[in-house]
Amino acid sequence: MMWKWWRQYQEIILYGIFGVLTTVVNIIVYWFFARFIGVNYLLSTAIAWILSVLFAFITNRLYVFESKNQNIWKEMYLFFTFRLLSGLIDFIDMYLFVDVLHFDDMVIKIVSNVIVIVLNYVFSKLFIFKGKGKENE
Repeated sequence: MMWKWWRQYQEIILYGIFGVLTTVVNIIVYWFFARFIGVNYLLSTAIAWILSVLFAFITNRLYVFESKNQNIWKEMYLFFTFRLLSGLIDFIDMYLFVDVLHFDDMVIKIVSNVIVIVLNYVFSKLFIFKGKGKENE
């Protein structure tokens, strides 16, 4: 019974686990650069985004969607393109809510990451890693 449940929800559970870990990477890297080193929060957001997207691509490809696609470059291109879109949303959130509306940067960073995680799952499922475990073009 537990095995059936696991197979039914495995992708979402693993995406959730690696999504949380990706968010942790993003927030820790952001904190390190913005608060510990004192780098501008927008530059810190960019650095955090790059490192968390690299982590997410590897974990999503290998463990979540179990891609067997031989064209890794196409997947990587699509992954980074859609992550760029969600990263842009993260930047806009940070600018709007921190600079314009003067909310706490760490609170906005966390809320923004929740939105980004949901968008990234949809993008990955529908456009990037289509056909779990299948050898695509």
